[in-house]
Amino acid sequence: MPLFLRTAALAAGLSLISIAAQAQSGALNKAVGGYSFEDAAKEAPGTKDFNSKDGKLTFAIVTHTAGNGFFDPTYVGAQVAAKAFGVNLIMLGSEAPVDDIPREIAILNQIVQDPTIDGVIMTTPQSGAYNDLVKKLMERGIPVATTNSYDPNITNRNGISHTGQDASAAAIGGEALVQCLVKNNVKGGTIIFPNTTTLGNVEVNNRITAAFQATVKALNAAGKLKDFKIDAGPQNIGIDVDKDNIVGSIVTLIESRKDVVGAFAANGFVTPALGDAISQVRKNNQVCAFGFDLGPKQQEQIRTGALTGSLGQQPFLQGFWPVAQLYLQIDRGIAAANLDTRAQLVTKDTVDKIGKRFEN
Repeated sequence: MPLFLRTAALAAGLSLISIAAQAQSGALNKAVGGYSFEDAAKEAPGTKDFNSKDGKLTFAIVTHTAGNGFFDPTYVGAQVAAKAFGVNLIMLGSEAPVDDIPREIAILNQIVQDPTIDGVIMTTPQSGAYNDLVKKLMERGIPVATTNSYDPNITNRNGISHTGQDASAAAIGGEALVQCLVKNNVKGGTIIFPNTTTLGNVEVNNRITAAFQATVKALNAAGKLKDFKIDAGPQNIGIDVDKDNIVGSIVTLIESRKDVVGAFAANGFVTPALGDAISQVRKNNQVCAFGFDLGPKQQEQIRTGALTGSLGQQPFLQGFWPVAQLYLQIDRGIAAANLDTRAQLVTKDTVDKIGKRFEN
């Protein structure tokens, strides 16, 4: 408060504390519309009896791979939100360490028949594969939220919230790869983009394309494009490697090219395999190798130099927000509020600052 106002207030016999209390009175308790914020913040009387009418909300979250650890923070985030909102949470997913879309769909087909389910969260890595499931849930009046992988053509896309990052965020990895090459004064060589393209994960394929394009652009801007061979496969969605021998096939790829100086992988399955392959060929700290996701293995590989860095897609939020969104949709009528979790580049300088609270 300016001195002249403070002096006037004191002259009128008012304390600064009483002035502050008067200024705040009403502003924290009552809305302009006349209702109290305390009443407005209460859960609606019928929320817990939504759909199943059993006195509790039950949500299911289903992912396409619960076997490699990437989605662990997603399940943690979902559990945190479920406890905050009083939701019973069922956590499900394919047991495989690699994308297993048929298994996820089989689980979802069971979920849509369950009369106790009030909301469903699903990953949607294969475009068009989930439309019938969404239609069945809509017919039962059960809200859906998608997370992690984005299907732009899914039934009722504009009415369904999505939590995750756009595949274009992988460009951050391509840019970082070129910065690494320039910093290390690498004169030329081959840059590879290994990927399990045959698994049909459109989101992952699009990440490879985004990283490839960013790499080309950054090398061109640095005047070094002509010095490097950049190989992202015939369609720029990656060089296909063997999912059943993932490390060995990447080792073979590296050895066959003889001059690999850079590499980028696009998910939590291929990225740690890339790190293992680089260690096997004894190229730690010699290849500018970047990837996606920040599981414990990737973090350790960054520390050892098997990976130069990796992009975290904030998987905790990919569990937390969909649960919150479904609750808000049921209790408040708030739907289709998307959350972009972006990409967090982690290198040796920052790796010890993440993962302490199960967020990556």
